[in-house]
Amino acid sequence: MELKEKGTVVTGAANGIGKATAVEFHKQGARVVLADRDEELLKQAVAQLNALRPDSAFGVACDLSTEAANADLVAKAKKFLGSVDLFFANAGVAMGTDLSTSEETWNVSFDVNVHAHRWAVKYLIDDWLSAKSGYFVSTASAAGLLTAIGSAPYSLTKHAALAFAEWLSITYGNRGLRVSCLCPQGVNTNMLRRSDEATAADNANVVRAAGAVLEPEYVAECVVETVRQETFLILPHPEVGQFVNKKAGDHERWLAGMRKLQLRTLGV
Repeated sequence: MELKEKGTVVTGAANGIGKATAVEFHKQGARVVLADRDEELLKQAVAQLNALRPDSAFGVACDLSTEAANADLVAKAKKFLGSVDLFFANAGVAMGTDLSTSEETWNVSFDVNVHAHRWAVKYLIDDWLSAKSGYFVSTASAAGLLTAIGSAPYSLTKHAALAFAEWLSITYGNRGLRVSCLCPQGVNTNMLRRSDEATAADNANVVRAAGAVLEPEYVAECVVETVRQETFLILPHPEVGQFVNKKAGDHERWLAGMRKLQLRTLGV
């Protein structure tokens, strides 16, 4: 898909990968609806884009952990754009640790990292199937293809996000829907830099040990290029594909290697 004059939506768009991708979509000529729960940063991002091209960006401040908020986002996006050609479900949370994690944290993790994807598509799929055209992009991270060390909620929800994207591609790919799933390792975002939560600190240690930490702008370029090619996996870190092959080729060895990485980075 070429993005010029397309109507696009990006969630988690006030900073990090979301903002960089919204900027890149806009650079390619798309109109963009940016969604985020940080209203002030969101206003700044929207103003930045509209200063470059008037009436080309619109912000929706929202918490996407409920179905109602996702339905409202889609409705407002349709009103501004006319039609949503591409929806990038990028918003995510990294919460929780092991089995002692509270039920509330588990629920929020699934609501934001998985159900928000499902809810968005629920309110877009009829339009896409009628038009025989549409594009859904989601962020699952390398944790969706492999397994995150440390946080059980993060690992499980990212696997589920990837599974949902695969299911969409299989189920609707012959009816015009294109699907891509972003699966990076370390990216220089607030989620990685934050050190005031045990989960984020553990994840950051593991990510830095696993490979390069990329800038959001580079990841955004990878998203656009994959959308242009209309292929499924977006792998800004090529080594992730190699890790997946190793995992498939010798699961026991891969599990043993992950336990060694856990011991080296978390000490357990």
